[in-house]
Amino acid sequence: MTDGKSIDQLSEAEAQAELARLAAAIAEANRAYHTLDAPEISDADYDALKRRNAEIEARFPQLKRSDSPSEQVGAAAADGFGQVRHEVRMLSLSNAFADEEVAEFDGRVRSFLGTDAPIAYVAEPKIDGLSLSLRYEGGVLVQAATRGDGELGENVTENALTIADIPRRVAGAPAVMEVRGEVYMSHADFAALNARQAAGGGKVFANPRNAAAGSLRQLDATITAARPLRFFAYAWGALSEPLAASQFAAIARLKALGFQTNPLTVLCDGPAALLAQYRRIEAMRATLGYDIDGVVYKVDDLSLQARLGFRATTPRWAIAHKFPAELAWTRLEAIDIQVGRTGALSPVARLAPVTVGGVVVSNATLHNEDYIAGRDSRGEAIRDGKDIRVGDWVQVYRAGDVIPKVADVDMARRPEGAVPYVFPHRCPECGSDAVREEGDSVRRCTGGLICPAQAVERLVHFVSRAAFDIEGLGRKQVEMFFADDLLPVKEPADIFTLAARDAANPLQKLRNRDGFGEKSVTNLWAAIEERRRIPLARLIFALGMRHVGEVAAQDLARHYQTWEALAAAVDLARPAALAHRAADEAEMEERAAAQAEGRRARVKEARDRAVEALAVPEAAAAAWQELITGDGIGPVLALSLSDTLANPEERASIARLVAHLEVLPPEARATESPVAGLTVVFTGSLEKMTRAEAKARAEALGAKVAGSVSAKTDLLVAGPGAGSKAKDAERLGVKMIDEDEWLALIGDA
Repeated sequence: MTDGKSIDQLSEAEAQAELARLAAAIAEANRAYHTLDAPEISDADYDALKRRNAEIEARFPQLKRSDSPSEQVGAAAADGFGQVRHEVRMLSLSNAFADEEVAEFDGRVRSFLGTDAPIAYVAEPKIDGLSLSLRYEGGVLVQAATRGDGELGENVTENALTIADIPRRVAGAPAVMEVRGEVYMSHADFAALNARQAAGGGKVFANPRNAAAGSLRQLDATITAARPLRFFAYAWGALSEPLAASQFAAIARLKALGFQTNPLTVLCDGPAALLAQYRRIEAMRATLGYDIDGVVYKVDDLSLQARLGFRATTPRWAIAHKFPAELAWTRLEAIDIQVGRTGALSPVARLAPVTVGGVVVSNATLHNEDYIAGRDSRGEAIRDGKDIRVGDWVQVYRAGDVIPKVADVDMARRPEGAVPYVFPHRCPECGSDAVREEGDSVRRCTGGLICPAQAVERLVHFVSRAAFDIEGLGRKQVEMFFADDLLPVKEPADIFTLAARDAANPLQKLRNRDGFGEKSVTNLWAAIEERRRIPLARLIFALGMRHVGEVAAQDLARHYQTWEALAAAVDLARPAALAHRAADEAEMEERAAAQAEGRRARVKEARDRAVEALAVPEAAAAAWQELITGDGIGPVLALSLSDTLANPEERASIARLVAHLEVLPPEARATESPVAGLTVVFTGSLEKMTRAEAKARAEALGAKVAGSVSAKTDLLVAGPGAGSKAKDAERLGVKMIDEDEWLALIGDA
């Protein structure tokens, strides 16, 4: 898995997998928030997912998915309502989280417009409610629609007519006018509604936003009429004539027409004024009586807005400056360790329950062992070096509704006898060593497939398309077999004994179970049988070893040719791998002390002592050097490979698997083609072949396909839309050709 890996460390294959994971996670979050009115993750975590997706797409533009979250707004309209196609799309806003990002936004605006002159902006509170578009024709409200996915929304006209803040008729309006704003519920009305719901045995809402969204989207408008909904107008869609020449004047016009507008909407003359209004609204936040989660900044001049235009899903002329998470103090009662599906040991704070922003919090993340100790991954102090101990009073902040975090410690209230927390070096689930790799902030279980916390996810990876690709054996089936008493699958080798075990089972044949039948079982056995012959690269990738992606698996397969040769080389290099790890750990332990004393030499001395103490044999050193100097293989990946094969249980599991397989050597690379030995990068849109086809063809001709341009790149094949990679190639003097030239070069024209 790559969800904790920095983007600059992702291989192209890992980036592709991560984009798929992010697309699924964001789609589910959108459905929960926009369609079901029941968000499952916090706003901050949702923002983090979107930001990570955008950053990966920026680094790997060729991997951008057709269903990319950066091209989508909201979620599909729910069943039960008629659909409305918005004449003008309802877009979302990009986000800022720090003061400097506001200055950067202003800089981007002025740069796009080609001006150094100050730009006027409108600042307004960002209401935490449900977006609604109201269409008036001839001054009469004829339609109300939710945002939906930005293009198609839900027709909630009957429900909107029950909201007192929404006028049914307006005098003096343009012939066609779409007024847009936010439906919300005040804190007082929310509390009263929940009290009535509880007394009547009805649903109690988690927060005002959910209550407002659920109330507006009732199929029975009489239920909506009984709910205390309100509406702020702040924008518009289709207009037969402009409301005004500026954003601020247009808002004033809406107010004059009878709409409720937010009184904290002000005109600002630049970033400094925007931030001053942000601070003012932030200070008033707790007393407003309704939920807001930031301040929105918009270019005031509507002609400049028109020039600035839009990106795929957001306007260039607006940004939402989000508030930081809300805070509270409580007692830390325990620290538990949870093992994730990637083997990461994650510390969780068990807290005396405390209400943070209207949500009762009893658990919070502590990130990793460095965070508990009061330092970052480089050994530098955080929280002024204060560590976190059981019994401490800690400050908790909530980045939304779901995942709180511990921010600070009150040293004045630390109980006598509180001892520093000792982070475990063995997995609490399986007892395997828990190691921390160089440059990684997380300690991870090395148990792999024998660790129950990791086993199911590793099995799902094993049968995935890029690995063994077993048709009919997906996540659902893997989870079923893993928990099954009659046909258990606890490790990959068990997959290849399923048919025999089922045939020998007199109690219940698989074909007689729910979800299976004669044909589906026959097809499954055939699919499994087909995968007994497997290329070495697929086997290596399927084992799910950390850092070993598709490209690295191919490189290892080409270099060592057989599984036995690879395993023998890794075994031989093990003493050198241990020396490398000992040196890393010595360096990490000494770095903080060396920095405190200003003696950088201590770090090198510690590393040298660690290596000398292990007295690495010459053969091991040579095997290690051969392993880490292969294409795409470095010390971090080699250590992961070594740890896996040095684990007796996992090694035995792999041996049981290989006994069922015929492992095929990699196909020999061409050596006489025009591109043999060249490092090639593809960028932009290819029109005559898919990127996968281009990569496969290049590799078959003996070329190495890389995901980014570097000084080692020999050739950049650039299609339409080539971006930063083309600039990098130009800067580094790398030869660039288009797709037709590439096809002519390899003889496919």
